[in-house]
Amino acid sequence: MKHSIVLLVGITLAILAGSAYAQDAENVEQVGRIYNQWVNAQDVEVVGDLAYVAAGISGLQIVDLSDKNNPEVIGYCEDVYASVVKVSGEYAYVLGGCLYIVNITDPENPFEVGCYHTWEYPRDVAVSGDYAFIVDQSIVMGRELRFGYLSVVNITDPENPEFEGWYDTPGDPYGVAVSGDFAYVAEAPIGDPWNIVGGGLCVVNISDPRNPEEAGFWGRNGFARGITISGDYAYIMYYGSMRVVNITDPENPRGIGYYDSPEGAVDIAISGDYAYLATGSNLHVLNIADPENPEHVGDYDTPGYPSAVSISGDYAYVADQTHGLRVVNINDPENPEEEGCHEVPGKAYNIAVSGNYAYVADDTSGLRVVNITDYQNPQEVGYYDTPGFARGVTVSDDYAYVADNASGLRIVNITDPENPQEVGYYDTPGHARGVAVSGDHAYVADGREGLRVVNITDPENPQEVGYYDSPGWAYNVAVSDDFAYIADGQEGDLRVLNITDPENPQEVGYYRTPGSAYDVKVFGDYAYVLTRRDGLFIVNISDPENPQVVGNCETRESAFSLAVSGSYAYVANASRGLRVVNIDDPENPEEVGYYMTPGYARGVALSEDGLIYVADQTNVGIYRFTDPVKVDDSAISIPGEFILFPAYPNPFNAITRLSYNLPVPTDVSLRVYDLSGRAVAILMDGRQTAGIHTAAWNPKSAATGVYCIRMEADKFSAVRKVVLVR
Repeated sequence: MKHSIVLLVGITLAILAGSAYAQDAENVEQVGRIYNQWVNAQDVEVVGDLAYVAAGISGLQIVDLSDKNNPEVIGYCEDVYASVVKVSGEYAYVLGGCLYIVNITDPENPFEVGCYHTWEYPRDVAVSGDYAFIVDQSIVMGRELRFGYLSVVNITDPENPEFEGWYDTPGDPYGVAVSGDFAYVAEAPIGDPWNIVGGGLCVVNISDPRNPEEAGFWGRNGFARGITISGDYAYIMYYGSMRVVNITDPENPRGIGYYDSPEGAVDIAISGDYAYLATGSNLHVLNIADPENPEHVGDYDTPGYPSAVSISGDYAYVADQTHGLRVVNINDPENPEEEGCHEVPGKAYNIAVSGNYAYVADDTSGLRVVNITDYQNPQEVGYYDTPGFARGVTVSDDYAYVADNASGLRIVNITDPENPQEVGYYDTPGHARGVAVSGDHAYVADGREGLRVVNITDPENPQEVGYYDSPGWAYNVAVSDDFAYIADGQEGDLRVLNITDPENPQEVGYYRTPGSAYDVKVFGDYAYVLTRRDGLFIVNISDPENPQVVGNCETRESAFSLAVSGSYAYVANASRGLRVVNIDDPENPEEVGYYMTPGYARGVALSEDGLIYVADQTNVGIYRFTDPVKVDDSAISIPGEFILFPAYPNPFNAITRLSYNLPVPTDVSLRVYDLSGRAVAILMDGRQTAGIHTAAWNPKSAATGVYCIRMEADKFSAVRKVVLVR
């Protein structure tokens, strides 16, 4: 029965193999981007002067190491979720929810070419010759059937990886390495205390990739978490130790030595007579000249939490989950020293837009100031590193007010955006998550400590003058006229407070939403309340003492923030990106557009020119929404020069779009050519008005390859290259 299940899965995977990810959007296009931030560095592999970093939802990041003191990101592929990376030839093999195959021929423009879906969640991959060997976590079917497996994938054609064979591991596999005709699987045991199976090292003969078979094992019932092979030895990581196993005879592996680590081992790399063991907080250097007696000889204390290590020449490259990539000189293994790093900035949590600047609440990196005069090429011009975790921001006159989590309210003078300076703060008793400013007061949503009212008449000496102890967890606040509206997350409430006397805010009404309320905005007679799971609720507040819900629009799970303007509400949804809701009819709100952003959408703001800024943790995306039913040409600004902007997405496999500027009415030709110069598509051929225009190419039958899109208008001409991936 077990093998029949695997056979069925194998057939299913063969059908799914090679399917590529396509950007999902409707009526919304991305027109710009700020930052390339890593959520966390989970794995690293170094080849020559390039480091390939698996950075979670931030995808595959490629770092130029030619200057060890200043490593620099030169390319990235966000179309993949990256937890493990291996490099072989022209391709990087990346594990996330499946095996992604990424073409890295041009490191500045890596792109996914193929994908292979495993049965469960893949944990590790090894590449040897024409095959990738993947271990999947064990699964539970019913109450008794539990197993993991090693799958063999033929990667002769990287665009169409194919299932070749499998081996059902007796335990729960965590790591795999390949040497010669054998795959070595590190696995933890599974089962109950009376029936434990698997664990330790499982040796699999892969000389026939279609029929891998167990050849030997060592250390059954041990909790092996990972493995590296060097010469005749396998170095196996356990929770609190490293084990050395002689594999000269793969059918009879023998444990010969060990090193007890004070912390759990997470990765290991071997170079010459030394093993470099990444643990929970540092890098241990072990002398393994005598494999039977590994000796601890040196340490490198990482600033955060190491997750992986790779060795190249005289350097160890450590992937640090919270502090990016660290470059460590190991010329003297007993005294490793950090020589350089690519420090990861914070995570974009929220954003406010005022005039020509965007103000980003960037978690651990504080407040970042970005000039958005040219939204196609936004530039960070200044920052202030707040002491806490910047989670919310609002701008009023010459000041940015930052909700800095446990560090309370920070007041930053932004008169000179290139040199923002903190002038005052109030250390709220809770965790400041959101802030609104009205008149002489800042209203701080302070988590479990409710609403704090702070007098900011003197920004250098803000003083709390009143508070309201909300029953739940105050996530955000909006102020309109004499009332404050609190999104009270834990209880799922909209709380309405009379703030005529800011020193004594009084609750006058509330509405209990079905789910946790995370954000609230007020316009006219309506409060727009965003709940995390149940979407957007429109509440009539014409009578603040009796708020009444009149409409609801489901925006999917994980909604965090919203902005409202005119006929639309814009929702930042961590798992579903940017959602646009038409609110013309408050009783029947309707989603009319969306864009699946590459990161976790946590904050959203609008600029005066109608562009949408989404704080997406990994980046700040700049988007334009066009309602096909309502197009107001009068709102379109007239650009000052001809420009053909880069295509997005690029590479692509379904549709790509280009925007272009026309400063005057003119005839426009926009055509797609292959590399032989043959025209394969006409995107535009005719007269157009002055303004910002968009064209889309959705090739139905074009082959994978590089194409050129040429624009001619008046005396202007320009070419943009795009890569089509099938």
